Amino acid sequence: MASRNMPNSAGGERRSHQQGHRIMQTTRRILLGVAAATILARPALAFPDRTLRIISGYAPGGLNDIVSRAMAQALIPVLGQSVVVENRAGAGGSVGATAAARSTPDGHTLWMGIVDTQAINPYAYKKLQYDPEKDFAPISLVAKFPFALVVGPSQPRLTSFEALIAAAKADPGRLTYATWGIASTPHLAMERILRAKGVEMLHVPFTSQAPGMQAIMGSQVDCMPLPAGGAESMMRDGRTRAVAVLAPRPLDLIPGAPLMKDLGVDLTSGLWKAIYAPARTPPAVVERLNQAVREAMTAPAFVEVVRQQGAVPEPTTPEELAAFERGERQIWGDVVRASGAMLD
Repeated sequence: MASRNMPNSAGGERRSHQQGHRIMQTTRRILLGVAAATILARPALAFPDRTLRIISGYAPGGLNDIVSRAMAQALIPVLGQSVVVENRAGAGGSVGATAAARSTPDGHTLWMGIVDTQAINPYAYKKLQYDPEKDFAPISLVAKFPFALVVGPSQPRLTSFEALIAAAKADPGRLTYATWGIASTPHLAMERILRAKGVEMLHVPFTSQAPGMQAIMGSQVDCMPLPAGGAESMMRDGRTRAVAVLAPRPLDLIPGAPLMKDLGVDLTSGLWKAIYAPARTPPAVVERLNQAVREAMTAPAFVEVVRQQGAVPEPTTPEELAAFERGERQIWGDVVRASGAMLD
């Protein structure tokens, strides 16, 4: 009889388990509510909160510097913060690219990459200190700038592409051409032209575009493939001449200059530029930067700077830039391997 007065241990355990489960559910709801309130109270995106910098891998005065500074000015009213340009020249843009890749990935450091740094250097340098695919978060393409082949005052009689090639054939290796480095875009383009025409010229590499332009004007070198805007600016005093443009269609910027493909060399070449952030930059910051860059590229002052360089702004999504860059690496990898241009 005493056993009827003892508590049912199985039922007690069941009630205890149910109570514990209800307590856990209540606690979970409280914690989720606190977390949600915290998220709602937090600003959606506290960016940017200080000065931004755009790193350019080339010296002041060249196209990369010009476009970087125009972009910096256009971004200031969009982001509400100061934007400065930092020139880190050397090793075909690799010094600047490495510095940008190693920067804090918080969106306050941007990188003005070009075809050389993002698509050519991985194949041209044996010991590259950065990986253009793994170390950067694509933001947006900026524009594509066509080349023009300019002959300087050292050769006043060479007024056409045909005359330039004839002179090179008459005295192999005597004529010189400048670029901003071994395995740079203009170097690879010029080598393709020379091979197509079966002639030789001496390559004189400089550290960036501006010193090469100064060497042309000072008659230290004979010719140079240049972005069309730089070529047009040099032609204003009449001492230099654009004997060809490496564009798919005639350029209003350099009227009358023949297309290289119409001169027997099926080649279009130039520079593309794009904006990147360091890898691991938060996706929300990348999205904000893409929106800001695209808006900045509609600013009349920026559009005019790009137009003066023979191009138009070409904003993209990060995904579109990544796909474009993959295709460019495949194309230029083949060109570099065919040229044999390799650097340590």
